[in-house]
Amino acid sequence: KLYLSPILDLFNSEVITYTLQSRPTFELVDRMLAQGLKYVKEGDELLLHSDQGWHYRMPKYRRTLKEHKITQSMSRKGNCLDNSVM
Repeated sequence: KLYLSPILDLFNSEVITYTLQSRPTFELVDRMLAQGLKYVKEGDELLLHSDQGWHYRMPKYRRTLKEHKITQSMSRKGNCLDNSVM
């Protein structure tokens, strides 16, 4: 079993970055976010969508998004269709 943490650009369906790991640790999501931030340009208005997993509610994750002026979006509880694109 492997855990995948990707960033998909919904504008052109390009996978921006991803991380893969055998355990669902915060490092999986933290590395994915750090890699994705390398593509952020001055003036970008970004929205990053995820489920409500504990990784995406961590203060460090939320702080990093705020520092880079990225709007956080989360799926509704128990609604897997909110992430159907991924």
